Amino acid sequence: MNPIITLTTDFGLKDYFVGTLKGTIYKELHDARIVDISHNISPFNIQECAYILKNSYEHFPEGTIHIVGVDSEPTPENQHVAVLVNGHYFISANNGVIGLITSEIEPEKVVELNIPNPSHGSFPVLDVFVQVACHIARGGTLEVVGKSFDQLKDLREFSPTVMDNGNKIIGSVIYIDAYGNVVTNINRNFFEAYRKGRDFEITARTTKFTKIHNKYSDIINFDLDKGQRKGAGDRLALFNSANYIQLAIYKSDLNTVGGASTLLGLDFRDTVTVTFS
Repeated sequence: MNPIITLTTDFGLKDYFVGTLKGTIYKELHDARIVDISHNISPFNIQECAYILKNSYEHFPEGTIHIVGVDSEPTPENQHVAVLVNGHYFISANNGVIGLITSEIEPEKVVELNIPNPSHGSFPVLDVFVQVACHIARGGTLEVVGKSFDQLKDLREFSPTVMDNGNKIIGSVIYIDAYGNVVTNINRNFFEAYRKGRDFEITARTTKFTKIHNKYSDIINFDLDKGQRKGAGDRLALFNSANYIQLAIYKSDLNTVGGASTLLGLDFRDTVTVTFS
């Protein structure tokens, strides 16, 4: 059975690009299994792409092939690479997306792609990445399509900074989801390593939080009458399903009442600070 091929791009769904990718894969592999992870990555947003891919790929079986179509035009500083890590294949430009995964898990193989007679058009995901994905899906090896490579870029901006002798973490907004929830780059393990049981205060612009919940409904005290409870529209901090600190509005809706991003005035790369006391 052919392995799964996933697609993660910033192409959106208005144009023909995603359909063309799938059609070309099906021409090469009639029984291909294609899964869309996302096609709504913000244009050229490497951090957003890395966050989504890092927190989705492990839910697929080993042997899955992940095509990453964000900032994929090749340059001398943005080489095309294929990486085997944690049993998964990634085909991407060397822009930092895969570096986030390999910063935690040593890759088994990394090659710079060098396929015969490559097309040098404006659609390298189709012209190069799909060819490589189909080659791997047929059982081909990375050595056939590339040469060994040891210069994967990492995303240094993805890591928070520790200051004041471990009493303060300076993080940033790395992702805003469809509900307007604001995801920071501070994960649970990092937070707990410096907290050491102490009280804390999370500051995002003028908003402060002194508690982190494990799920949204934790802010509701069901022992109180409904008129006295917190509920829809109240703000909270929680560890999301990817174990990152997330700032949210309970039952938010960007199209009506707004979400944390709009109501708290937060955007991509804005600073979020944790102070321990």
